[in-house]
Amino acid sequence: MSTNILMPALSPTMTTGKLAKWLKKEGDEVKSGDILAEIETDKATMEVEAVDEGFIAKILVPDGTDGVAVNEVIAILTATKGEAVAAPKAAAPAPVAAAPVVAAAVAAPVAGAPVAAHAAEERIFASPLARRIAKQSGVDLSRIKGSGPNGRIVKADLDKAPAAAPAPVAAAPVAAAPAPKPAAPAPVITGAYKASPNSTMRKVIARRLTESKQNVPHFYLNSHIEIDALLKLRAELNARSPKEGPGSFKLSVNDLIIKGCALALRRHPNVNASYTEDAILLYDDVDISIAVAIPDGLITPIIRKADERGLPSISNAMKDLGARAKAGKLKPEEFQGGGFSISNLGMFGIPDFTAIINPPQAAILAVGAGEKRAVVKDDQIVIATMMTVTLSVDHRVVDGALGAQFLATLKGLLEDPMGLLL
Repeated sequence: MSTNILMPALSPTMTTGKLAKWLKKEGDEVKSGDILAEIETDKATMEVEAVDEGFIAKILVPDGTDGVAVNEVIAILTATKGEAVAAPKAAAPAPVAAAPVVAAAVAAPVAGAPVAAHAAEERIFASPLARRIAKQSGVDLSRIKGSGPNGRIVKADLDKAPAAAPAPVAAAPVAAAPAPKPAAPAPVITGAYKASPNSTMRKVIARRLTESKQNVPHFYLNSHIEIDALLKLRAELNARSPKEGPGSFKLSVNDLIIKGCALALRRHPNVNASYTEDAILLYDDVDISIAVAIPDGLITPIIRKADERGLPSISNAMKDLGARAKAGKLKPEEFQGGGFSISNLGMFGIPDFTAIINPPQAAILAVGAGEKRAVVKDDQIVIATMMTVTLSVDHRVVDGALGAQFLATLKGLLEDPMGLLL
């Protein structure tokens, strides 16, 4: 008996993916939990684990194949070694009896979600992605007929499911499609160069940030914050930390900024929001995304409920998330979502910069380096450690006055940092 292994949908927007590398070869035995392959999607590079047991009888899609459609048969699993198999039909619209897979993020994910196999005791068989979409959309899964393996409901079934619509009426005449715009001329390149192919992650970053700058009406507010008191508090708190053990910590300036932003967002909840055509979505929790550089791009692990955490908790969580982000070991729920972002380039000596909003969030804070500057206090020129922050804001959600109030609150918290401990 043979079982088809299909190209899984590993993110909400995935329609095709790249089969980067097979970790099993033809003839290999497969046990539940074995890693079958690495798949590069529009959001992440992920490992695909087997749930069914058997032997890899035939690999149909070789290493490095790009543009593999979701639900395309990529390999065939048999119960016994050497069992003869027939090639799957090329035009099969919804292959069945597929080997269930569970995906785990392993390398530089940006966003997206894995598809997991469900236990046999579930009364309604549906992928976690389909369940999440159904819950958010208020769709009754019991009314959906699944087209996935063994009748499992997948995202495509929800896309095809009719909404509660009125009876069909005569179709209106279809307007002629506008003529396509002529392609931009290729740039003229002179001199020797080496082409480095864009990874899927780099393409996604380019697409999302281009869409953000084109479609989100950004405006920018900056503030110059004196951080001498903040640096003093940080040093005092670090001196109180145990040298090692569960209660030890080492606070960074970024940890204090995260806490300050969290408290400011709690006081100005309309900044912790997203825009939709029908409503502004105001988030109940203060979940802050932190930009972390990784070899081929960046990822934004999230400090959940940051306003409810103490500084040691934020610090230790950030160190753990940052280390696992660079090692490609984050779980999807650890980098998906968030209502606000922080991008800090101060450690690189950048005095100030502006950041691009990460949709659907409404704002991102760009943090520059702390540096000694001449400032005026009581009509006297004195030296103080100053840090410039720039808030990029989606004007559809946040107006100028609200953005200014948020920055004023953040400035007050960081310049009088005892408020971070209350």
